[in-house]
Amino acid sequence: MSQAGPVRPDPPRRIVLGIGGGIAAYKVCEVLRRLTERGHQVRVIPTETALRFVGAPTWEALSGLPVHRDLFVDVAEVPHVRLGQAADLVLVAPATADLLARAAHGRADDLLCATLLTARCPVLLVPAMHTEMWEHPATVHNVAVLCSRGTVVARPASGRLTGADSGVGRLPEPAEIVDLATLLLRRADALPLDLTGRHVVISAGGTREPLDPVRYLGNRSSGRQGYALARVAAQRGARVTLVAAHTADLADPAGVEVVQVGTARQMREAVLTAAPHADAVVMAAAVADFRPANPYLSKIKKVGFGPDPVSLSLVVNPDILVELVRRRPESQLVVGFAAETGDCEGDVLTHGRAKLARKGCDLLVVNAVGEGGAFEVDHNTGWLLGDDGMEAHLPEGPKSLLAAYVWDAVAARLKQ
Repeated sequence: MSQAGPVRPDPPRRIVLGIGGGIAAYKVCEVLRRLTERGHQVRVIPTETALRFVGAPTWEALSGLPVHRDLFVDVAEVPHVRLGQAADLVLVAPATADLLARAAHGRADDLLCATLLTARCPVLLVPAMHTEMWEHPATVHNVAVLCSRGTVVARPASGRLTGADSGVGRLPEPAEIVDLATLLLRRADALPLDLTGRHVVISAGGTREPLDPVRYLGNRSSGRQGYALARVAAQRGARVTLVAAHTADLADPAGVEVVQVGTARQMREAVLTAAPHADAVVMAAAVADFRPANPYLSKIKKVGFGPDPVSLSLVVNPDILVELVRRRPESQLVVGFAAETGDCEGDVLTHGRAKLARKGCDLLVVNAVGEGGAFEVDHNTGWLLGDDGMEAHLPEGPKSLLAAYVWDAVAARLKQ
């Protein structure tokens, strides 16, 4: 049971990309480029204010299609109805405070808001504004109204805003926006607010154990699956603590507290510190099983060793998953990950079932590794095993899709 080869690309879909009138509109050019590179047909509807930040020629050049912006152009084609009816996804970024307010109140005074009223596909609004505007009771109310109707309102990121200001309200990075859009195209119901009020702890990445100041024992984990779990959990309403090891090339997911660690023992300390009051802990990190007993204080040199290899003594690292299970409060769920290969003693699922029994966790995600599977790629598949005997195949797709299925199972158990 191996997981081989590149992932099959998603079929081309029809996306309406609405552009709000904020300085963050320039970042949406990269969102548009990424969507068109995936083969999607993207029709851009900027507001008049948005065109003061990025002009129509830019949107037309990147999309390869004319820009739609006026209710009274091509009236015979009824664009304010047809665009929304034909779309597989409506994505609006940046969704300004003004745009959120008009959408919440059902305004139809421009082409973008009229399209939002006619859309029957998933709608994803990605806010960007100053912190004071995002936290204002009016905006909070408008977001709640939109969410109650089934609109997905993404969590904004934290960081540098316009001028010298920093805080919550920054537009998430283009890769994260595209990831959320891709997820909704694959599963329209992937982002319910069923983790609201919950605290989840997630580990991600691969720990490294120093051999000397230059070298280390490590693994191929990129951290993408753990980050996808954190991103999806945050968008489903959870307070998320992400303990990350060596994921420097990944941007922090919007709305997530990130704790950076290096070694297995550092990860153990950070996870055990965050876990006691969490509703669920998901150990997606690839934790090194061994570490050098006596790391060298200076770089190991070839000179002086002759033909004989350098001998290393290894000691076993703590098993964080087992310790979590042993320490957990009664109501806490613990989810493990197992990267497995088949061998003469059994296939991937056989080893996964044995690991679930040995570790004692509630759920275990089993990934088949090798031949381009699981590590260092953007897609994943596998099986979800439960301590109650449940076994479910996780379909191949972006890692956010696998994350959504994991959170489905976690949310269902927490509800019980």
